[in-house]
This record gives sequence, C-alpha cells and structure tokens, in this order.
Amino acid sequence: MATGLVNTSPVVRGAGEVLTDPAALDRFLADHGLRSGAVRASDDLARVHALRDEIRAVLEAAEDDAARRATELVARAGVGPGLHRDTAGRWQWHVVTAPHVSLADELAVLTGTGLLGVLHALSYDRFRHCAAPGCNGMFVDTSRAGRRRFCMPDLCGNRLNVSNHRSRRRKAT
Repeated sequence: MATGLVNTSPVVRGAGEVLTDPAALDRFLADHGLRSGAVRASDDLARVHALRDEIRAVLEAAEDDAARRATELVARAGVGPGLHRDTAGRWQWHVVTAPHVSLADELAVLTGTGLLGVLHALSYDRFRHCAAPGCNGMFVDTSRAGRRRFCMPDLCGNRLNVSNHRSRRRKAT
C-alpha cells in the first residue's frame, strides 16, 4: 500500500495527480483492501497527500533514518499490531489505531508497520527507485527473489519492454 500511495503523486511520471478528490482516494483505499467509504473529513485528502510525501521520504532516507521515520509513522496513532484470522481462517496482521484518529494517521500506522516489517524481514535494499527511464516512482520489493525493477511492472515494465522490442525490430530491418 505504501508503494501504491507514493506512486499516486504527480511527480512520479508527470501524468498529474491520481488522488484528485475524495472519491479517488476512496477507490484507492478499496483497491488496496482497505475500507471503502473511509474518507470521513473534508481534509482527509490533503492529509493523505502530505502523508504520501512523508512515506516517500522514508523510502529515500538512509537505512537508520528510514527505520526512525517509519517508527514515527507507527507511533502517530498506533495502539499495537496483532494477528487475527481472516474469513478464510488464515492469520493476518491487524493493526489497531487509537479511536477517532484521522484517516491519514490510520494510513501512517499501516504503512509504517509494513515498512518496518520489510526492513526487519527483507532488508533496506528492498526500498528502490523505478528503473524505467522517465519514471520517478518508488517501490518496496517484497518479491521472493528480490529482483523487481519497476514500481508498476504492468505499466513501467511493459513500456520499457515494448520500447526495447521496437528498437530490436528497427535494427533487424
């Protein structure tokens, strides 16, 4: 979710703001398995935009600073993580937040917890910039092999593959 949120910024590909209004934010949350209809206050969108910049700063920070900043995100409104069974009976992390916190603070706790988990389980070198030319996206590589190169493989990766394919075809003719 942190990767997805960071890559909604207009600075990523220069394509403009993705989270243009509360409805777009609501769709983003639903697409990431979070509560639909969670946008509760008129300033939720502005706060989430500010949080997006903070998360990008975590991803771009040096390792120790990234851990400190992610911990600050968790401390913002977190009560504590726990394990709960989902509807299929599988264990899933559940992060509890303080009552009546803003949507941005809830997202800060969720993303901070996830980023700390990656730092602990996979390592800092999994925080990466997109390898596609012209893309300023960032991502957290949670793949098993740790070889992911693009913030959005289906977009950035495909564009680069198509470009390389066309280049090879031109050289062959």
